[in-house]
Amino acid sequence: MQLSYSVPTPLEYFTSLVQSDSDFPLLEAAVSIAQDEYPELDVQQVLGEVDQLLARLKRRVPADAMPLQKLRAVNQFFYRDLHFRGNVNNYYDPDNSHLNVVLKTRCAIPISLAVLWLELAQGLGLSARGVGFPGHFMVKVNLPRGQVVIDPIDGQSLSREQLAERLEPFRRRSGLVDEFEVPLGLYLQATTPREIVARMLRNLKDIHKTQEDWPRMVATADRLVVLLPQSWSEYRDRGLAHAELGHTGAAVSDLEVYLGNVEEGLDIDAIAGRVADLRRELSD
Repeated sequence: MQLSYSVPTPLEYFTSLVQSDSDFPLLEAAVSIAQDEYPELDVQQVLGEVDQLLARLKRRVPADAMPLQKLRAVNQFFYRDLHFRGNVNNYYDPDNSHLNVVLKTRCAIPISLAVLWLELAQGLGLSARGVGFPGHFMVKVNLPRGQVVIDPIDGQSLSREQLAERLEPFRRRSGLVDEFEVPLGLYLQATTPREIVARMLRNLKDIHKTQEDWPRMVATADRLVVLLPQSWSEYRDRGLAHAELGHTGAAVSDLEVYLGNVEEGLDIDAIAGRVADLRRELSD
């Protein structure tokens, strides 16, 4: 008897990776995002490339190295030897979020650099985590004498004063000043792997929306709905993208999920009106 099996679609593969928070494979999930753009991508090969980098790094660091020594070794290897850096000239290139490309160009946005940096730092045994700082993703490392917050663009450690200065424009835009001010420490809490992947996907979604690239926006939103099944705004955004593509039934379905689960929102009336218009299209 001939056995038959089907290869999972990129979305099915991604779904299988993000089921549980207890053993969430951050690097693998982050790499797999690129399969929408590069369908032939071998995710395991990319993971192998990162493993080889970690093996090179480990050969440079004594087994009994202190945490600070390990941190310096990671930064020397990542920024000076491998020349990873921020893509300041083309910040909104979708490839900044595709780790298979980032490994070749050594150029990306903060969160993509952070995912690779964290893999190396944690591989050396450092207590390193991502930080969902507003507007600019960071990483932090717990050392015996305290916590260090690092900019993944260049490996620079930032003082509390520097972090507060970077935060100021966000606070002012958000009205979080004076009696509404939030302590700096709340912005420096560790980010879960699921939240990191969600932020990567939302970066891509925003790029596709700005470029009115609705097919790519739908593909990205599909992943966000799988990743965050109770984030109702993702259904709304996917529904609106479906509407732009003329996928009226899919648009109505998503937008009704949003309306059925969000009791308050500035856009509820507008979305309800859009659903009514789409339903009329279906009935014509």
